[in-house]
Amino acid sequence: MALNQGLPRADRAGLLLGDDLVADEVIPGISPYRLAARRLRRDRTALGFGCLFLLIVAACLLAPVYSHDVAGIGPNVNNVTGTIQVNGRSVNVVSLQGIPIGPTWHARYFFGADTLGRDVAVRLLYGGRTSLAIGFMAAAITMIFGVAVGLVAGYYRGVVDGVLARLLDIIWAYPAVLLGVAIGTSLALGGLKIGPLTIQGNSIFIPAFLIGFVYIPYVAKPIRGQVLALREREFVDAARGLACGNVRIMVREILPNLSSTIVVFFPLIVAGAILLEASLSFLGAGVQPPNASWGTMIQEGLPLLTTSPQLVLVPGGMLVLTVLGINVFGEGVRDALDPKSTIRLGR
Repeated sequence: MALNQGLPRADRAGLLLGDDLVADEVIPGISPYRLAARRLRRDRTALGFGCLFLLIVAACLLAPVYSHDVAGIGPNVNNVTGTIQVNGRSVNVVSLQGIPIGPTWHARYFFGADTLGRDVAVRLLYGGRTSLAIGFMAAAITMIFGVAVGLVAGYYRGVVDGVLARLLDIIWAYPAVLLGVAIGTSLALGGLKIGPLTIQGNSIFIPAFLIGFVYIPYVAKPIRGQVLALREREFVDAARGLACGNVRIMVREILPNLSSTIVVFFPLIVAGAILLEASLSFLGAGVQPPNASWGTMIQEGLPLLTTSPQLVLVPGGMLVLTVLGINVFGEGVRDALDPKSTIRLGR
């Protein structure tokens, strides 16, 4: 007789995974990803921060619309000598003392202007497009190379693992910001040339490539550890018994078992990449002027922190909200994929 036979259906559906009952007795045939989706739907904090991140992404994607139809000024248009109507009177965008106008809370110069008379709100959205693009490109580079290196090193072991592990240790030994500044400065000055492909020093692909390279060990090392364990499992032995090649075993047998780890790592790497891009741009080794990013905006506004604090607080606050949103959502995804989670399965 089943242990939960005497319980009402609603109670059986609401049992916890942490109980002695098996999850399949509650909802037969449910897949791990459907189970994770149900857990995630009940994590309102993670979903709320995930929605916050999506709103920020949507606002940044609509930057050209805001610039053209609302603010009426481009992100790099200087307006030092311009004036604007505020409460029925004409005000200089930048005063004779070099102090820019503060927030107007209107369509034009909503968050005020910078020292060159550029609209801070417009540059904030365009800077967000740059920071987010670099974050996602860098995360994609990290995940592709990190998973590939970890998979090969963990599966082949021996000399291959020793060489790759030492290379990862060399990158790991340097702090990410220090290594990023060292490489980013040289690439910003001379650009990057790979065969027939030439990338200019002021291209956003330079910091994206740099950040993606720096974070490879952070993904490759955990993946390698998982592959070392997975290669000894019975299904891998069965594949070898069927005369499957090494590449087929890695791609068809081991890689699918790493999918949950990859899903969890990706948003966390995106958040780390956005933070590292802001740090490098603040130090002059990331996004190059006149391109806007949240890091360059903070660096440009720092000298006027006492007179125009919005030049630092606005991009800094947007950076904090973006990283916080994706980090909390990533933690929620990790908890949802955890088989020991105690979130209810009820519909």
